[in-house]
Amino acid sequence: MTRDTYDYRFEPETDMTHVEEVLLLATMAAEGLHGRSRVHLDAAFRCEPAAFSAEVEAGTETGDAIARIFTALLATTIGEAAFSVTRSRKGRCA
Repeated sequence: MTRDTYDYRFEPETDMTHVEEVLLLATMAAEGLHGRSRVHLDAAFRCEPAAFSAEVEAGTETGDAIARIFTALLATTIGEAAFSVTRSRKGRCA
């Protein structure tokens, strides 16, 4: 199945442990908005530290919220110049 996905790419000097933590924080924030079960059922995301990348599915309201929160937190904590994000269509990411 093909789905809309936000693809994040990070500069090689980026602390990917921090990126993983920020993605989990964004997920926790989405739980506050949509509930734990909605995140569990509707959200898919992953972080690939070795590839300096992350993905968040964008096809649901919950996934969109995670992506928006993740992007805002990244911009604040590592700066907008340290990453890029694009929307694409691909298979399920998690």
